[in-house]
Amino acid sequence: MTDFSIEKSIDGPVIGLDEVGRGPLAGPVVSCGCYYSNYDDLDSEIPITDSKKHTAKQREKLFIFFKKLQKERKLQYYLGYASVEEIDRINILEATKLSMKRVINKFNFENPHLIIDGNFSLHYQNEKSIIGGDKKSLSIASASIIAKVHRDRLMSILDAKFKVYDWKKNAGYGTQKHIDAIREHGITNFHRKSFEPIKSILKK
Repeated sequence: MTDFSIEKSIDGPVIGLDEVGRGPLAGPVVSCGCYYSNYDDLDSEIPITDSKKHTAKQREKLFIFFKKLQKERKLQYYLGYASVEEIDRINILEATKLSMKRVINKFNFENPHLIIDGNFSLHYQNEKSIIGGDKKSLSIASASIIAKVHRDRLMSILDAKFKVYDWKKNAGYGTQKHIDAIREHGITNFHRKSFEPIKSILKK
């Protein structure tokens, strides 16, 4: 069940962190951090959980809800990006960590408690990695939805310039249509050269 149990078990401010975009062949990796100022029941008509469990319409609706909470100062969130160049240079895991550190730096907390979706460390003083955290923590689930909405919107904007790759529908993931378009038209600056099958296609 997705709730605030993890957050309530920790003293002090808790930032829930998640990322979107580790797997695609194109586009940046986007991380988000969410801090709730209180853990009263969230009055959302859609139960909040992992972004992948929601439809695009539900995510957009929840995003409006999160913006309302932000305006009411009940929720604070920030985004961090790692570019395609950074992904190719330092690898996707390190780029993910970098994008998360950029998020943390935007919060005005001296020693926040971090709860991170996944099983890796950011090497902060107070942190906890939680496998499947986006299905357990409302802070992490909120971060996953906000990051997903932002990244999908970005890929839709890029799609207008690079229509052949179908990014509006596939968000940069390696669908057959996307891979066929890479083989036929080559790659853009937004493609990850270190990812397969792009790496092998470029060697030919």
